[in-house]
Amino acid sequence: MGLAIENAALSREHEVVARVSQETGQEEWDKVGDADVAIEFTAPHAAVQNIRRCFEMNIPVVVGTTGWYDQYDALKSEAKATANSLLTATNFSLGVNIFFEINKRLAELMAPYSSYDVRMEEIHHTQKLDAPSGTAISLAAQAIDRLPWKKTWKLTDELGEELSPTTMGIEAKRIDDVPGTHSIVYESAIDSIEIKHTAHSRAGFAFGAVLAAEWLHGKTGVFTMENVIKNSLSLD
Repeated sequence: MGLAIENAALSREHEVVARVSQETGQEEWDKVGDADVAIEFTAPHAAVQNIRRCFEMNIPVVVGTTGWYDQYDALKSEAKATANSLLTATNFSLGVNIFFEINKRLAELMAPYSSYDVRMEEIHHTQKLDAPSGTAISLAAQAIDRLPWKKTWKLTDELGEELSPTTMGIEAKRIDDVPGTHSIVYESAIDSIEIKHTAHSRAGFAFGAVLAAEWLHGKTGVFTMENVIKNSLSLD
């Protein structure tokens, strides 16, 4: 993702002033202070520390790492208390964010029809550390908020699992070189309704993250990709 983001940034005529990784020393971190915005795509165990270091330098930070959201409320409060800027998303792809809106609308249409069960499958590359994906959790939350007959979600195994009628099952698969696929299926004894998003590469995630960084520059507060999508952006 780091290389994909750098390529996306350079294609939009930005300068990359620092590249931070697990092996990076303080000298490279010092260069972050010259940035207008930092983009954080690392791993769950590193994200929170990286966000706080950006806050210490008063650098707005766009975060695409998932798996750390148990600490989101604390970091949101810290951002507001210190007048910093934080923009998070479980997925920065423009297509996925449109898919989010389709998912919400479909759930609203299905709300009266409890004869349909709903389940989800997500597939990612084997290097993805969290399961289910942050995108899958977002999709599940959007559906559950709109379906009165669903109250929670649960990660299920590949063999299938008997679930409570109020529980939405999510099956997570890890397959080499799959950037990301998410499917939501409503199924009854009569028929099935399915919506699906398939990423062909990581370029879409990187491009969206750079757009989010452009949008965040000069702003203070806590935002999500929904704020970016709902504002006019130049995609040229």
